[in-house]
Amino acid sequence: MSRNLTSPGRTPTRVVRALRGAGPWKRGRLLAASAVVLGLLLLLHAEIPDGAGSIGSLVETFLPWLGLFVPVLLAAALWRRSASAALALLLPVSVWLHLFGGLLPDKAQPGSDLTLVSHNVGAQNPDPAGTARLLAASGADVLALEELTEEAAGTYEAQLADAYPYHAVLGTVGLWSRLPLSGTRPVDIKTDVGPLGEAKSAAAELPDNRALRTTVATRQGPLAVYVAHLGSVRVDPRAGFGTGTRDRNAKALGEAVAAERNERVVLLGDLNGTTDDRAFAAVTADLTSVQDTAGDGFGFSWPASFPVARIDQILVRGVRPKRAWVLPRTGSDHLPVAAGISW
Repeated sequence: MSRNLTSPGRTPTRVVRALRGAGPWKRGRLLAASAVVLGLLLLLHAEIPDGAGSIGSLVETFLPWLGLFVPVLLAAALWRRSASAALALLLPVSVWLHLFGGLLPDKAQPGSDLTLVSHNVGAQNPDPAGTARLLAASGADVLALEELTEEAAGTYEAQLADAYPYHAVLGTVGLWSRLPLSGTRPVDIKTDVGPLGEAKSAAAELPDNRALRTTVATRQGPLAVYVAHLGSVRVDPRAGFGTGTRDRNAKALGEAVAAERNERVVLLGDLNGTTDDRAFAAVTADLTSVQDTAGDGFGFSWPASFPVARIDQILVRGVRPKRAWVLPRTGSDHLPVAAGISW
């Protein structure tokens, strides 16, 4: 009598295969698809629509952090023993390294002719005097401050007077320098917000100035310096990523820099966005980030308690970036950023 194939004495081959599961190339298809989507998101981030909610701009602001999904997907692929998912991860890894791998090594070069520092000192800073002392101790030749209030401006002027004999303050931005300044003027960046980023009422006066342009007299010739504090961005669950004012400011600032006749230009300031953000195309088309070309790592500057993005920038044209770094925390919610340049 033939034995029943489903009897305890003999397990059918198909049952064994079912217990073992699919092969390594068929397991984890969802993981493999997720890896491909991640890779395409990194590769084609510029194609993400940026209409209502500015989703594209939001993704680009935190673009480097998408790389954190790689180890998560890799761990899941190893747990599932999925060869297809592991292979698919080569796409996001390759694209991420192409975009950001060059930022990881220290690219600083020895020697610089001029040291620059930019800092959003914070309207709610409880210790402007202490912040001023820390900034003066940085050894900066040129120091740009943003988000200056009327109450705190006098404190910074008094504390920085000994180290910086030349300075100019226009509205909520200012520049302190060890070298002579001339031709200081406001820059119209088409802003319609208050001095600290809040929307102004229809009855309000013209907005306080948030950008200036001046000339620093160096031994190698004049250096055009711009200081800017662009409009704040807002994340609203209903409206999405609110960047309208900032984007308009960025376009106007880019046009002003493009029209600058001086070959040597420096832009210092809180731009409320990263250089990966498409909103800054008009600015980055003419200027180079010192952090990207001569820094060490990403140089995140905000928020000071746990920096996740570099929204404080030092951008240049016509000079040689030598090094870039982030200074220790002050009483502000931003970290100061520094750079060394040469001719």
